[in-house]
Amino acid sequence: MGTRADGQAAVEMVALLPWVAAVLLVAWQFVLVGDARSSAAVAARSAARAVAVGADPAVAARARLPRGLRRGLRVEAAGGGSVSVSVRVPALAGRLRLGRVEASASLGAAR
Repeated sequence: MGTRADGQAAVEMVALLPWVAAVLLVAWQFVLVGDARSSAAVAARSAARAVAVGADPAVAARARLPRGLRRGLRVEAAGGGSVSVSVRVPALAGRLRLGRVEASASLGAAR
């Protein structure tokens, strides 16, 4: 048979589980932010290459993004081949808005 200490340990574990789940969700949200930032950087480099060859930078950037990030894509091409790409940060909690991440790239002339 179990002792009273076993029962208390089980109750403490059940009380701790929501906190553990919350910490894991926050950690996973940080992973999603990092992934969005990395994907934006890849898309910005692709868009800069497209500008360098005279193609549409928005099409190039969209092609390099995962499907989940394409909806909030913004591409701005500046002079000199510089391109800025921003995407919305995906949220674990439904309609929560966590802002945007931005990356820039440029394929300037070699010196």
